[in-house]
Amino acid sequence: MKGNDRSCASDLQSRGGDPVKLITHELAKEFAKIGTQEGVDDPIVIAKFFNPAGAGTWYAISYDPETREFFGHVSIFGDHCDEWGYFSLDELESVKGPFGIGIERDLHWTPRPISEACPKACYGRKP
Repeated sequence: MKGNDRSCASDLQSRGGDPVKLITHELAKEFAKIGTQEGVDDPIVIAKFFNPAGAGTWYAISYDPETREFFGHVSIFGDHCDEWGYFSLDELESVKGPFGIGIERDLHWTPRPISEACPKACYGRKP
């Protein structure tokens, strides 16, 4: 989808393709390589997830494969309620919006500092 940084798995599904996994083996390796980023003032966002049928963007800076939890910045409405915290892969996978569309991973995402990915994320925050 040209001009849109959110490549939609739902578009792939509508053409008979398989849904895109929210976490792949390669992505898990990338999270493991960078670690928790604890104490980093401007952590690197490794993966970006979004709701193609509504509000919500999740910027993941770390992932624990044992608990299947991410840590990152969550922006539901892009307002003062946005926050840093843990979010579950299982919960992201369980969300089903209109027509069964679920949360998707930005397939064209390249890791970048949170200050570039989401300037409102109050960088300087030590996760």
